[in-house]
Amino acid sequence: MKVVDLGLISYAEALALQVAAVEDVLAGGEERLFVLEHHPVITLGRHGGEAFLSRPAEELRAAGIDVEQASRGGNVTCHFPGQAVIYPVMRLSRRPGGLKGYFSDLEQAGIDALAMLGVPAGRYPGRPGVWTGPRKIASVGVGVRRWVSYHGLALNAGPDLSLFSLVTACGLPGVEMTSVARELEHLGRSPDEADVGRVKNALVQAFLSVTAR
Repeated sequence: MKVVDLGLISYAEALALQVAAVEDVLAGGEERLFVLEHHPVITLGRHGGEAFLSRPAEELRAAGIDVEQASRGGNVTCHFPGQAVIYPVMRLSRRPGGLKGYFSDLEQAGIDALAMLGVPAGRYPGRPGVWTGPRKIASVGVGVRRWVSYHGLALNAGPDLSLFSLVTACGLPGVEMTSVARELEHLGRSPDEADVGRVKNALVQAFLSVTAR
């Protein structure tokens, strides 16, 4: 699998690259793992719409906040600089466990990456994503075209989570979002250890390891 670091990129640009990569993989091309950060954007999954926004999408856009309808599963979430994102474009038809197994692999990659960073994390029964205690630290949303994946996992690295104040994160009222920086601080460690480059590297390493099993 080819790892491609896209740096800081808009949601629309990254989506276009994913769609092109899906078509290439369907034609027999090499699988990709895109790793990146996004410019600030609120995305609405197939299971969540404007009911989970603090204000109508038109008002948010008028205030300079990008809102995009996404072709992934899941609900509303946010992307921003200081969040490590992976978008795997890979064939799922031959993987054991199918789509459910792949979703679990994404969660496990987040859990394993956080372990590398010294942050204990796991699953929350009945709620997707990656959690540290009652706080959500990573969101998972998957898209599939003819059994090739796109979209993926977003792991909060830095301390600024202010964009989440504009949404009901993941459509879960009262959910508290957290990040690697905030959790390290709770553990008495420097939040500087949550450098997004370090978090991205851990996430890539964990994902490649999980999917090689």
